[in-house]
Amino acid sequence: MKSIKSIVFTLLLAVCYTFTAAENKPYGLLTDLVEHTGCTWNNGYASNVPVWNMEEATESLQYVKIGSAYPTFSWIVPGNAHATYQTFCRIIVADNMDDATMGKGNIWDSGMVESNKSTSVLFGGNALQPEKNYFWRVKTITNTGGESEWSDIKAFRTAEQMKEYTAAFYPQIKEMEHPVAINKVSHNTTLVDFGKDAFGQLVVNLTSGTGRDTVIIHLGESLSDGKINRKPGGTIRYHRYVLGLMKGTHTYRIKIKKDRLNTRPVAVPMPDYIGEVLPFRYCEIEGYEKTPVLSDFVRESVYYPFDESASFFQCSNDTLNQIWNLCKYSIKATSFAGIYVDGDRERIPYEADALINQLCHYGVDREYSMARRSHEYLLEYPTWPTEWILQAVLIAWNDYMYTGDSRSLRANYDILKARTLLSLREKNGLISTTTGLITPEVLSSVRFNGQIRDIVDWPHTGILGLNKQEGGEADGFVFTDYNVVTNAYHYEALKLMSGIAQVINLPAEATWFEKEAAQFLSRFNKTFLNRQAGYYVDGDTTLHASLHANMFPVAFGMVPSGRIKNVLEFIRSRQMACSVYGSQFLMDALYEAADAEYALSMLTKTDDRSWYNMIRVGSTISLEAWDNKYKPNQDWNHAWGAVPANIIPRKLMGVEPLQPGFDKVRIKPQLATLAWGKATIPTIKGEIQMEVENQNNKYCMQVTIPANMEADVYLPLPAKKYNIQTNGQVQKAIPVKGTPFLSLGTLPSGRYTIEMTYP
Repeated sequence: MKSIKSIVFTLLLAVCYTFTAAENKPYGLLTDLVEHTGCTWNNGYASNVPVWNMEEATESLQYVKIGSAYPTFSWIVPGNAHATYQTFCRIIVADNMDDATMGKGNIWDSGMVESNKSTSVLFGGNALQPEKNYFWRVKTITNTGGESEWSDIKAFRTAEQMKEYTAAFYPQIKEMEHPVAINKVSHNTTLVDFGKDAFGQLVVNLTSGTGRDTVIIHLGESLSDGKINRKPGGTIRYHRYVLGLMKGTHTYRIKIKKDRLNTRPVAVPMPDYIGEVLPFRYCEIEGYEKTPVLSDFVRESVYYPFDESASFFQCSNDTLNQIWNLCKYSIKATSFAGIYVDGDRERIPYEADALINQLCHYGVDREYSMARRSHEYLLEYPTWPTEWILQAVLIAWNDYMYTGDSRSLRANYDILKARTLLSLREKNGLISTTTGLITPEVLSSVRFNGQIRDIVDWPHTGILGLNKQEGGEADGFVFTDYNVVTNAYHYEALKLMSGIAQVINLPAEATWFEKEAAQFLSRFNKTFLNRQAGYYVDGDTTLHASLHANMFPVAFGMVPSGRIKNVLEFIRSRQMACSVYGSQFLMDALYEAADAEYALSMLTKTDDRSWYNMIRVGSTISLEAWDNKYKPNQDWNHAWGAVPANIIPRKLMGVEPLQPGFDKVRIKPQLATLAWGKATIPTIKGEIQMEVENQNNKYCMQVTIPANMEADVYLPLPAKKYNIQTNGQVQKAIPVKGTPFLSLGTLPSGRYTIEMTYP
């Protein structure tokens, strides 16, 4: 029989989606980077049955399966006092609620350990057993608050089979969403608008007086002349369903049919407990004379669990506010497959999509498991572009920096090493895919079965119906045996592999990769930098220069300091001569070079090669391309078009991890001509809150740095004399040589008001 305490805790913990940050107890607990491990779902809907009481359910339930025999634990350290750091922590793990409630770790008790680590702390007991329930909690000691209370108890259940390490992930979930508007377009036709596009299914309540009525239900993403567009073109979606009505009022579920887009063998399938989905915003009921109401329609939209309140952004430019909202929602809406896919056109994971989606997801939610699952899927099933094979190393490093969890690096080190494509290095020290080096052994080393080809950007000229005027998205790039873009990626991969080797305690390999990267950089600039012209060319045997040939070296920090001005001038001359994928690296390059004003102009422009154009054409999810004319087969639900969802928090507001798990963060706003900006930026250690105002001869930044974190803080270097105060005290600042920034040094956690005035 359960104790009274156990029953009380069962009731409290069943509300899985709510937690309150108590003043003196750790919160935001993650098990293997997943928060809601104590929850269950019934066919996509959150259930009242907690994971440890699953035997009470007669039907199957979905839940997070922890498959690591040695999982990691993360939490947010409590405390708002200035310079709060965790000094000790104690974790207990029990196999029953009563022991956990009593503070007894009958499976593992770490004891009070001297440690400031609060992210991805490795379980230290004996290997966990399959299909068992476990309960853990943590308490901390901080230098300002002393010993905390115990955290709330976090429950989890292990998988049917256990490995030393395997990534955990959520099941897909459903949300019931009602329309925002209904419009009777004729006596027997009604247009229903759900306000935003989403991947889902439709449930309707309809009435027939005879039982002989038939209605036609149209579902689609776009409108034409006030009705759903029956021929939207490209991969913009439209479906038609015939529904015979029974006599009386009944509820009908529209079963999404198979089509060539969602049933191809390579497409990621929807799980049976969810069923097939279709992206649609509009529903049109034809042949129905009655006047329905909003409550007659439900869209069961499918997502990965998403916390809307985890992030926030608003600024003085309303266009940018709209773009932020579009891109933030795009990350939620495109999570329907439980793994990053390229949208609805193919439903296939690609590294390029995953890299952008990963950074965007980190920017809008405190969620890391979907990115890791997608990354490790792509390590097993890579795609064909050379640069995208190389991108696996970038994705792996981002995962580590944002989580502090090195297990994926360790488990996948050999494949990541192969993904640097050192095997394609020629005698001149550069890599090439066209000189005969791609052998079956090379393909096997990267787990690919096909032809590896350089991509630069997509689509290329002359395919997918593009005419000569449009010219593809590679800015006329001239492909040669030695491609500047693929070699830039190779350098970045070498550089990051040095860090990866260091993390997993392979110092000799770390030194080797570091040396190789330095030597390669010299070779790269000697080959591709046209010193007379002052910019990079596309390849070793051409004088043609493209936007791509120049933005990637800047984004990856490869340009000699004396050459950056000329390279930037060339980049500016090309405007947005890249795809929505390429825009990630253009924006990274501009902010890397501190060209914030031009970067802002690119973010907020409103022509047909802009994020605002995605809104103007009627989409509520980011597009696969800037406009239909630039990719005639594009879809309207592609996360790689949501670049501002990461550029705004990472670059415009300037928040990026400098040390893994956000032990140290850089805060370096680049607002340019924006009068003000406000943001809440999620991190694994808690949210960073910022308000920046830049007007009336005063620059003011208010920032809250979570406990157990420190920040290197920068201000823009003004053109005139200045005074700086932090929390009312005079603050020294040091100009950063060769940049338009002032360094305030490293600030510990706490709340700061930093004012720079111009007397």
